[in-house]
Amino acid sequence: MPPDPLILAIDLGTTACKVGLVTPHGRVVAYVSEDDATPTYFGPNGQAEQAPHHWWAVITRNVRRVLAQSGLPVERIAGIGVSAHWSGTVPVDQDGHPLGRAIIWMDSRGAPYVAEITGGFPKIEGYGLRKLITWLRMTGGIPTRGGKDPIAHILYLMREEPERYRAAYKFLEPKDYINLKLTGRFATDPATITLHWVTDNRDIQHIQYHPTLLAWTGVDASKLPEILPTTAVVGELLPGPAAELGLPPGLPVTMGAPDVHAPVLGSGAVADYHPHVYVGTSSWFSCHVPFKKTDVFHNMASLPSSVPGRYFVVNEQETAGGSLTFLRDVFFYGEDALGDCPRPQDAYERFDRLATQAQPGSGGLIFTPWLYGERTPVEESTLRAGFYNLSLTTTRADIARAVMEGVALNTRWLQKYVEKLAGRPLTPVNFVGGGARSDIWSQIFADVLQRPVQQVKDPQAAGLRGVAGLAGLALNLTTLDDFARHVEIKHVYHPQPQAVARYNELFQIYLDIYKRMSPLYRRWNRYKTP
Repeated sequence: MPPDPLILAIDLGTTACKVGLVTPHGRVVAYVSEDDATPTYFGPNGQAEQAPHHWWAVITRNVRRVLAQSGLPVERIAGIGVSAHWSGTVPVDQDGHPLGRAIIWMDSRGAPYVAEITGGFPKIEGYGLRKLITWLRMTGGIPTRGGKDPIAHILYLMREEPERYRAAYKFLEPKDYINLKLTGRFATDPATITLHWVTDNRDIQHIQYHPTLLAWTGVDASKLPEILPTTAVVGELLPGPAAELGLPPGLPVTMGAPDVHAPVLGSGAVADYHPHVYVGTSSWFSCHVPFKKTDVFHNMASLPSSVPGRYFVVNEQETAGGSLTFLRDVFFYGEDALGDCPRPQDAYERFDRLATQAQPGSGGLIFTPWLYGERTPVEESTLRAGFYNLSLTTTRADIARAVMEGVALNTRWLQKYVEKLAGRPLTPVNFVGGGARSDIWSQIFADVLQRPVQQVKDPQAAGLRGVAGLAGLALNLTTLDDFARHVEIKHVYHPQPQAVARYNELFQIYLDIYKRMSPLYRRWNRYKTP
């Protein structure tokens, strides 16, 4: 029997890059990962940018690595699928060359211009009522006031960098830019383009740009890419990039998915109301639902999924695994005027061991993971992280565990409103992303969320698995049901009654910290947003 064909799956995160060889059914045959792969350039007024040439360099390097290390023949590769961080903007010229650095999902410089295009009288939650109703009816959402959506990036360029705006032939999401590099085609899909908030999403089978929404934003429609189905083949791999990657030209390049959408499929939670939690640099609590619905008060909506013809609940926590990275680089293994503390390769495993030495509740210590503001269930760029209730009895183990618990407590905050939008409790929860490699964090999530948590096998490869499954659907090499059956669960963690009681108490304190600190942070940071 001939071996299964393979999909070359590329998963470009904000800080890490993974490349794998995956069967269309989602079995990861080989993969490589590179952490801290692409630098982010932070600046005043909420600037957050990355260089597209860094993306291409790390992708090229890791494609060649996985091919060399696997020893598998390239003839088995049936196609290519790409995932990349969502809600970013790459201005490119007519030849596909980037016009400066890309603006990524953390950038909030467009916030004032979002307020201009969404304003009016009377107002609800800061939005003009007529525009709010129309946007919600058409799209399921509205440009967020935090200014981190691609439409805000484009408005920023229009107002603050008009020469770059005029020079741009197209504005592309990061995933669509990589597909352009591979195929030479300027294209996107209904799921990826959603956060531009200029598409009519009422008919899930026929999503297109809407003239009224385009007119309200003032964006030239010709500067946006054509919309293809989520399971489309964008084009064939061009000879130039094929040579750089070490692949034969002509391979079909499928549409792929953003980094929020691909793990949805890769988690195996593809049925309606089956939830999953992803913990990477950021995180989310999400599920598919059979309807379009919006919770404008908590910045959540059901939007087009990369699974054809489906909606899923979209929400996000800005800093999750990034909180552990911050703990590693600033508190434990940083470099400063006193010298360099060498960073061990197993830093996260050390945090796991530390966390197991502390009791649930971390001796009363609470960490709020708002290191870069927050997006849901509240949209406040001025929120900041903090350790609350530190004392002379606090240990390093308490600190490590409190960071993990803080991320889980914030996820419970999300869970509350996702379940309200879905109209039912959501259980069991599939757990994916790099954070799901941690057994202690998996148990903490089960105790905090009060739901069984299913730790998916190879959870850090969920994005690779998901984008390979989409490629398999595009190339008619698998079906959605067949793919979901092949996603393996490594272990199931059940809530522990004693820990549940403790976390119930801490969750109420956590919410009270937000209520008390939010106005203080607004005053404290009103002149300084991330």
